[in-house]
Amino acid sequence: MSFLRRRSATPAGPDFDVLAMDPGDWPGNLGAGLLPAPDGSCQGVFLRYDLFGGRGTAMIIGNLPEGSPARDVAEGEVPFEVAQLLLALENDEEVTVVGTEDTPVLQGDNLLIVRRLKLSESRISCVQFDRSDGVLVTIAAWDRPITDDLYALLKPLPAELFQQG
Repeated sequence: MSFLRRRSATPAGPDFDVLAMDPGDWPGNLGAGLLPAPDGSCQGVFLRYDLFGGRGTAMIIGNLPEGSPARDVAEGEVPFEVAQLLLALENDEEVTVVGTEDTPVLQGDNLLIVRRLKLSESRISCVQFDRSDGVLVTIAAWDRPITDDLYALLKPLPAELFQQG
């Protein structure tokens, strides 16, 4: 699949394909953030999708490569993307992971093992899966379940979207 390949060097953006929903396919506002390392390399990309017309973020999709410090969370701690979702919603409630469940999901001809995280805040849905290139994809959504049809909408975004200029 095309989203599983590594790109050659692109110093102004991530060195991996970012798996998300195309901004043109999304009816709301989109914000993107890069997690830079001190050496200038990209330690991850997250995209904030706002369906609520400026009243708060509905979904965050994160792509964190191997070695990204944002992947290191303690037992029971929420993933980086959930913390970003709570920040975007200005929700300072303490949220923890209370359980996980692995679920097989078919995406086209490929099988994904999706980890569903159960959180202490029931209005947050969160799933994670690993890509074959070592990138961890996390989807966190507010007040809407993450259903299997969402995976069909995921595709690599063009590198130009992340170029500085």
